[in-house]
Amino acid sequence: MTERAGVETPAQLAARLKLPFGEDLRLLTRALTHRSYVNEHPDTPADNERLEFLGDAVLDFVVGAWVFNHYPEMAEGELTRMRSALVRTETLAEFSRQLNLGQAMRLGRGELQGGGRDRDVLLCATFEALVGAIYQYKGLEAAKAFVMPLLEPMADKIQEQMHTLDPKSRLQEWTQSQGLGIPKYVTATAEGPEHAKTFEIEAHVGGKCLGRGSGPSKHIAQSAAAQAALDEIELNGMDGTGN
Repeated sequence: MTERAGVETPAQLAARLKLPFGEDLRLLTRALTHRSYVNEHPDTPADNERLEFLGDAVLDFVVGAWVFNHYPEMAEGELTRMRSALVRTETLAEFSRQLNLGQAMRLGRGELQGGGRDRDVLLCATFEALVGAIYQYKGLEAAKAFVMPLLEPMADKIQEQMHTLDPKSRLQEWTQSQGLGIPKYVTATAEGPEHAKTFEIEAHVGGKCLGRGSGPSKHIAQSAAAQAALDEIELNGMDGTGN
């Protein structure tokens, strides 16, 4: 099977997804064009990186506003976790797969040979660029109309995962989404006889102690500390700098 088999043109993609570009497909074509394609086709006007930048900003606003209005019972910390989960690379790549954007991406030979049509980072970038192109061509309402049908099913799935994950996993998921790395667990005290010790452990995020927990084992104490840290984040918030 050749590379062209199953590949969509911008016009075919626009027709299949009913994208709001009319007959002017220049922005759509740019949104689908990776820089590796431009490197091999110097006559190509531009790659999708500027549209990716714009789409990232549009998505942050659209998703943030949707989460705020859709979950009136959520505290700030939960809203932040949900928004972060909805705009992370893996989620946006999944949206691209649902829309089968991979077959319309314009990639250079090296990216194609490396499986670029199914790489999360490229699928995510293409989705962001497409949102940016729709916004630039037709405005915010058109961008929202494109994104909204994808949000609720994914948000329901993420919310279920958030409730089933143990506190340590939820804390790590949040810290990584904020660029804060992996939480560190520091044993503050270990008291009592060897067969009946009680451990007190601190959960540190960004060099700051956010929660303490105690228990008869390090695992239980760490879990309690992680939950205390999550409660602190939800109550008082924390930005990506650890403040």
